[in-house]
Amino acid sequence: MKYRNLLMASATIAMGFAGTAFAQEASTVAFLMPDQASTRYEQHDFPGFKAEMEKLCAKCTVVYQNANADASLQQQQFNSVIAQGAKVIVLDPVDSAAAAGLVEIAQSQGVKVIAYDRPIPDKPADFYVSFDNEGIGYAIAKSLVEHLKKEGVADGAGVLQINGSPTDAAAGLIRDGVHRGLKESAYKTLAEYDTPEWAPPKAQEWAAGQITRFGADIKGVVAANDGTGGGAIAAFKAAGVKPVPPVTGNDATIAALQLVISGDQYNTISKPSEVVAAAAAKVAVQMLKGETPEAKTTLYKTPSELFVPAVVTAENIKAEIFDKKIQTAEQICTGEYADGCKKLGITN
Repeated sequence: MKYRNLLMASATIAMGFAGTAFAQEASTVAFLMPDQASTRYEQHDFPGFKAEMEKLCAKCTVVYQNANADASLQQQQFNSVIAQGAKVIVLDPVDSAAAAGLVEIAQSQGVKVIAYDRPIPDKPADFYVSFDNEGIGYAIAKSLVEHLKKEGVADGAGVLQINGSPTDAAAGLIRDGVHRGLKESAYKTLAEYDTPEWAPPKAQEWAAGQITRFGADIKGVVAANDGTGGGAIAAFKAAGVKPVPPVTGNDATIAALQLVISGDQYNTISKPSEVVAAAAAKVAVQMLKGETPEAKTTLYKTPSELFVPAVVTAENIKAEIFDKKIQTAEQICTGEYADGCKKLGITN
């Protein structure tokens, strides 16, 4: 009888282990992104995440949602994926402050949250994966400052600063990095703007007003990403300013790379989102297995892994973008950009 009970107990334990393994293999993981103002989420982040999940957990279900810059919609999506049985949620929040409540809801139900790209300062997520956003802000500002000095722009000259969304903690980190880079320089900030929802039209509208206000006193623009930078460039062109003062960016979008090639944008940041997306997938699968992912650092009391990106200008665009096969000449060197590509040695 004891032997039979022992067999039954062993079988029960074995079934328990098998059930756990099956649950890990067939788990649902959600990937919730914040907006569509940037094309990166559909073109790079989600494809990179999905591809890595398929490698690491072929039977896992990946649910993708984009909140289109609507914090209320993102909350609905968050609640929905929990109802669908998501065990891990990768969250790039529309509103970093509001996301604290989402983390609390998930953790109270045993659901893990990986903060992605944008941190959640008020409530530690289970992990944070991103590029070094403060470092990005510092890098683009420092790059612009060095360019202005090289071009002989006098000390005391003025620049504009266009930040990202005021509800995005990552935008705040980029802003802080820009502040540090400009503070170390001999140049002054004429005006500064937080761009609601990272919307390029709003950045363009604000920049147009500053062009009217400051005119030729604007010697450069530190814009937090390619969308806001593109908005500033459009404003200068609409005002008939030639040449356009050097404008920074971040994300290395196709449009921005073309503007760098044409000389309308001074720099951008190459941060292949697939790298961070793949890292988030690895962390998610480790969490499904009950493992503790290795943190490289801590940010906002959250174990984190932050990647260091590269600044891209016309001088190194061939090496950083094309030689590394991040983009191809066929994608970028079209139409009016063909001659610029030849001048930079991207094409023959």
